[in-house]
Amino acid sequence: MTDPTTLVFWIAVLQIIAIDILLGGDNAVVIALACRKLPDEQRKKGIFWGVAGAIILRVILIFFALQLLAVPWLKFVGALLLFWIGIKLLQPEEEGHGDVAAATTLAAAIKTIIVADAVMSLDNVIAVAAAAHGSMVLVTFGILVSIPIVVWGSQLVLKLMDRYPIVITAGGALLGWIGGGMIPGDPALADFFAGMPYAKYGLAILGAVLVIAIGKLLAMKAEKARHAAPVDLLAEQKEN
Repeated sequence: MTDPTTLVFWIAVLQIIAIDILLGGDNAVVIALACRKLPDEQRKKGIFWGVAGAIILRVILIFFALQLLAVPWLKFVGALLLFWIGIKLLQPEEEGHGDVAAATTLAAAIKTIIVADAVMSLDNVIAVAAAAHGSMVLVTFGILVSIPIVVWGSQLVLKLMDRYPIVITAGGALLGWIGGGMIPGDPALADFFAGMPYAKYGLAILGAVLVIAIGKLLAMKAEKARHAAPVDLLAEQKEN
């Protein structure tokens, strides 16, 4: 498997590249969503540390992936985390943050990226490990290939978000879709979902709808509260 002169080696390489393209895009979306509120000069820092966190997590998860997948309720809790992150990222940007709040915002973005990557990297790591058939050379190759995919992908998504706000909604829906699709695969729920071949897709759709619905509802309430605040303040001033 580690001999680059064999066809088996290059088939495994192509499989790993395909996995990174398909699954690495999710991480790129998360990084872009988390960094979209940052000033332009801090976006690169957010992307850098977000990617660094994702890569470090994948290296760690490689050694514990099989054991982690057997832990009951882990995927269920991970799904709830993705729902929460998706809803949070759909909220409107807060105004009035000066340069003082910039560092805190960057730290919050990095925290969001790392939490989401910790959940989302499990499937990627398992898929790469399976394609590599235990070869650490191929596993390392898979991690290295994922770096430019996530970096380039997150920068592209950021540009699309700036131009087309609907991409933000689509990103939140994607997190809900991934979270919902994780639930039937939890070992604690395996018996419950046995015999339901379409449960994964049904819950994925439900997760996407819930994230968009709850996220948009909370965003509307936040916008109303924001516009109502100056009116209330003006009314108090007139009374005084």
